[in-house]
Amino acid sequence: MTSVNAAPITILMADDDEDDRMLTAEALEESRLSNDLRFVKDGEELMDYLFRRGQYTDPKTSPRPGLILLDLNMPKKDGREALQEIKANPELRRIPIVVLTTSNTDIDIYRSYDLGANTYITKPVTFDALVEVMQTLGQYWFTVVALPPEQCCEAS
Repeated sequence: MTSVNAAPITILMADDDEDDRMLTAEALEESRLSNDLRFVKDGEELMDYLFRRGQYTDPKTSPRPGLILLDLNMPKKDGREALQEIKANPELRRIPIVVLTTSNTDIDIYRSYDLGANTYITKPVTFDALVEVMQTLGQYWFTVVALPPEQCCEAS
């Protein structure tokens, strides 16, 4: 299958759990995806990254993500608050957001979609299952789906 997206896309993962970040990086590598993976530890840091504040002012070291992996349960600003803020912003709302979290409650699933999440995935409990999720995400988001270009049209 041929990729509909020209270049590898930066993935930004917002998750406060260091083990989850490490395992996701390893699973992405194991699934042979060539995407650049960046990390932030909470919702406030996520918003700083997206708005190029603080340590994230340089676009060379903090490239705009083409996809966000978002944990819901984080300190400072949780994933729900960050999701709402991102999807309310005309310059950020086109960035696809995959909620990747331990919660499998109906309320979190409904609320995430109501706030504009593009996909909701409960974190797998085994590394092999996480690799499979990363392979599926990679195939879907980077091969099948046409993502909006970074610079394009007027936001409506």
